[in-house]
Amino acid sequence: MTFTTDRFTNPTSTFDIVSSTLATFKRLSTDDQLGLLWVLYENMGGAITPAAPGAARLQLAAGLLERVKSMSFQEQLQVQRDLADKVETPETRAYGVLSNNNKLAFWFQLGEWMRSGEAVPVPANYKLSLDANRVFDQIARLEFNQQITILRQAVVNMGIDPLA
Repeated sequence: MTFTTDRFTNPTSTFDIVSSTLATFKRLSTDDQLGLLWVLYENMGGAITPAAPGAARLQLAAGLLERVKSMSFQEQLQVQRDLADKVETPETRAYGVLSNNNKLAFWFQLGEWMRSGEAVPVPANYKLSLDANRVFDQIARLEFNQQITILRQAVVNMGIDPLA
């Protein structure tokens, strides 16, 4: 699937569109959110690299990433669900103190490992649910910076910030 670059000239409209799409994303089930993140990674992964890992200090997330990588696939999936559901665990608390760029880089690295088989893979026959596919279609119609903003905000809002 190819993303289009519809341009919106009214900043308020752009903000509203991003906010509305993000709100729709948050209403998805946990597994639909995770599935949509995977599909977005598959479609935007190459473009995320300069936007996240290049700008982030991934070593700050390295301990958490290695801890997740050492888990069974079922445990890895549970960590992802706990992050999305904001369940308080040592992993979600460690994630919560990461910077916004490091949170995006965390998911990017997890996606890389999922692709290589080092982390729980998405089933080969996986298809987005109807609701998740609608959100994907909304995101696909946005310009790249809006897409990255939605992706960043989706992962920034996950986990537990122990300092809050």
